[in-house]
Amino acid sequence: MKERKTAVWVTGASSGIGKAIALEFIRNGIDVVASSRKVDSLKKNKDEFNNELFHYVALDVTKPDVVKATAKEIFKSYDICCLINNAGITTFTKASKDSYKVVDEIIKTNLLGAISTIQNVLPHFKKKGGGLIINMLSIVVRKTFVNSSAYSASKAGLLAYANVLREEVREDNIKVVNILPGATRTPIWPADSLSKYANKMMSPREIAKFIYEIYKLKSNMVPEEIVLRPLEGDI
Repeated sequence: MKERKTAVWVTGASSGIGKAIALEFIRNGIDVVASSRKVDSLKKNKDEFNNELFHYVALDVTKPDVVKATAKEIFKSYDICCLINNAGITTFTKASKDSYKVVDEIIKTNLLGAISTIQNVLPHFKKKGGGLIINMLSIVVRKTFVNSSAYSASKAGLLAYANVLREEVREDNIKVVNILPGATRTPIWPADSLSKYANKMMSPREIAKFIYEIYKLKSNMVPEEIVLRPLEGDI
């Protein structure tokens, strides 16, 4: 039987923070399984990175059956030691302007999608005697930002879920870490906001380097919740 490679699974890895995280890990010699519904972007990343440690799979986290089947295929080839939940979408409109369809898509992606990947990786982690789950949340769970109601609800929901999960899996040697980044230069922002505030925002690579440092911690210590903000504060 072919030996499985130890790897990190990063969702939402087609661009932004997810792409930067994938690149940081392969720079440090770690195999990465990158997933996203934007498979064309993943292919471009593969060509750009030109690194045999970068592996990708098409995955829409809003579809539970697809997540289950994809996770099963991933586990056949890779011994996943860390899941990084980064897939996310948002709008920048008032709550009264968001249609139910838009809100539903945000909740399915940001909250239920993350829960789905977690549920599929937990049995694997328990069987192997431990693992690491890193959830990329947002500063919106700590501070109110207008025009981000559905996004805030999805991230706050995942924070609550992850906090309960952490207590339930301590005995299984599974670490659950929540990262709360502030404004970061990624394509999730409208072009006019990036043009106006890019110089004040954090860079995806700096966040990725920080995530890698968390991954490197090999002790009984776990940084349960970390807030990352631009030096000049929120925009």
